[in-house]
Amino acid sequence: MRWLTSFAGYLAPIFLILSPVLSYSDQALSMHKKKSSAGFSLDIPLIMLVASLLKIFYWPGSRFDTALLIQALLMIVMQVILLKIALDHRLPPSSKGGEAATPFANVNDGPVFGSQRPYHFWQWRSPKPYWQFLLYLFIGLTVCELLLAPVRPLYQTYSTIIGYVGLSVEATLPLPQVFANARSQSCKGFRFSVLASWLIGDAMKMFWFFTSTTEITWAFKLCGIFQACCDSFLGVQYLMYGDGEKGEVKEHPMSQYPQYPNGVYKPPLPEHVSGRSSPAGRRTSSPYGKELR
Repeated sequence: MRWLTSFAGYLAPIFLILSPVLSYSDQALSMHKKKSSAGFSLDIPLIMLVASLLKIFYWPGSRFDTALLIQALLMIVMQVILLKIALDHRLPPSSKGGEAATPFANVNDGPVFGSQRPYHFWQWRSPKPYWQFLLYLFIGLTVCELLLAPVRPLYQTYSTIIGYVGLSVEATLPLPQVFANARSQSCKGFRFSVLASWLIGDAMKMFWFFTSTTEITWAFKLCGIFQACCDSFLGVQYLMYGDGEKGEVKEHPMSQYPQYPNGVYKPPLPEHVSGRSSPAGRRTSSPYGKELR
């Protein structure tokens, strides 16, 4: 058992550091190749960017394992790339309104998410507000760090709060995708490679968190357990729905067509062949064999 713990102690940090690239590179390449981000929840970059920024500013006061800090830095780089690709390939705006007028309308709206978000948060039509929000968040955290760092008692409380908030936000990562899948009854657009990397990462994190000899706070452990449960439910959804798109009947039902002898349904014919009177007063015959009266 000791050799397994030692092996996990070396392998798990490496996997965690590389997990941002392993988890999301395939998703980014898929959206770029298909020129579409349909089915991908835009809330995933939001959650990971906010959580990673908070974890980075949590590190000076907590000094948790360095591998987790490096992972947060790489995660920011990867999520910025993912957000850029998703915004570039979202549904085009429509002057007449409708789903095409709202970015990611098929993912973030609907009864699962309840009422519309205040100020259309993270559902803006222009890409600019997304980057402005992230910039303002970074500036705000930097200012708080500089102002509170000299006041040690207050800083420790502040550091603990942002640490728990950041890890709690990260723990909710699977929820937007879970809700999106439940609403569409499909996992189309969500890459299996992302799900697989999440589940493998959860297994390795749980083993490492509870066997590591380095400093792993209980905030990481509790939030990791919750996230592992959500990822497992996402796996159940993938088994239930698959990655196909739920079909829709685009043609008119046969009952809407007129019925002819022998019980055969025929679609309506153009006026010039329907047996109706022509402008010259003549009657045309029906291609179905009889003149229609």
